[in-house]
Amino acid sequence: MVPWLWFWSPQYHFPFSGSVAQRIEPDTHWFFSGIRPEAGNAELEEQIFDVASYGRQLGLITEVLLSLADKGSIPAAKAADSLAQLKSMRDDIEGVKRRGRDKLAQSAVDALNRLAQSDPQQFAEVLARFNAPAPAPTKPAPARQPATRLR
Repeated sequence: MVPWLWFWSPQYHFPFSGSVAQRIEPDTHWFFSGIRPEAGNAELEEQIFDVASYGRQLGLITEVLLSLADKGSIPAAKAADSLAQLKSMRDDIEGVKRRGRDKLAQSAVDALNRLAQSDPQQFAEVLARFNAPAPAPTKPAPARQPATRLR
């Protein structure tokens, strides 16, 4: 039953009142988007992080390194297990990298196919650019030595 004069009933909305929608899942994309392009591929790093976190990788490397550096500090069985896990992790990471390269190559092929269909002349120019001999690498300029005073 709808009360009479319902439009006069007061409605107060205080802070933190009313319907609440909250995301519980943590957003970790901010961490990987902070990776500079010249430092690596942020999307690939995030996929690798899903395979093995940085802490897990460092922990296994530390166990193997300590067992080699200081005999007896870590039991040989634990070091061997850590080494096996590290090798397995490396194989998984290489698989992620390979899938990333395959995906990039496929997207390049798809883009070239679209270019060939839409603009054959531009497609031929792009292919000619890639078939041209690569320019010889240039030597970087030698580092300048700091000036010294003669006495």
